Amino acid sequence: MSLRSLYRDIESLRAAGAVIDGERGFGYRLTEDIALPPQTFTRLEIEALVLGLAEVRHMGEPALAAAAGAVLSKVTATLPDRLQRQTLHAASQVYRFERRDPPLANVGLLREACWQERAVVISYVDAELQRTDRQVLPLAIVYLERTLVLLARCCLRQDFRKFRVDRIADIEMTEESFRPRRVQLLRDFVAILNAGAPETSKMILSGQ
Repeated sequence: MSLRSLYRDIESLRAAGAVIDGERGFGYRLTEDIALPPQTFTRLEIEALVLGLAEVRHMGEPALAAAAGAVLSKVTATLPDRLQRQTLHAASQVYRFERRDPPLANVGLLREACWQERAVVISYVDAELQRTDRQVLPLAIVYLERTLVLLARCCLRQDFRKFRVDRIADIEMTEESFRPRRVQLLRDFVAILNAGAPETSKMILSGQ
């Protein structure tokens, strides 16, 4: 192995989370290894991994896109050289050239509310440009036809609702918890969506 390859591998390990002291010409010492264990993937599994993470990097908001890039770097660092090259030159790729405006709402806060199972108050602008404030129970953030959609239980209507994230002007997380109901509520909502599958996309994209 050449010194150049060694230095490159050390930098890859550092990027993957390993704590390595030292510098070129003086030696290195592994202080703490929090990296993933060595991984074995088939070529098709690598294609699936690269394609899925590339889609998240294109579709996700900045925090999620950055996380997808970090995951790929960490996994790649655990692969043998031959498989590392396959991740760099995968046959399956994602390219999107359209301009995407960042969402108005704090998507990270929405995701945190889902994780913590806490109600949020949102200011929502509907298809008729009418703005309303409502309290909802956030269940999931769905990527549908290049549109971010919040699946939620509306506390006012006591029914399931779909909200386009690009129409959420403001969001505030409350102290009200609905734990541990999120998983069951989401299952119920998905069952309803599946029952009316042919109309689901049109309803969401029209802002109903």
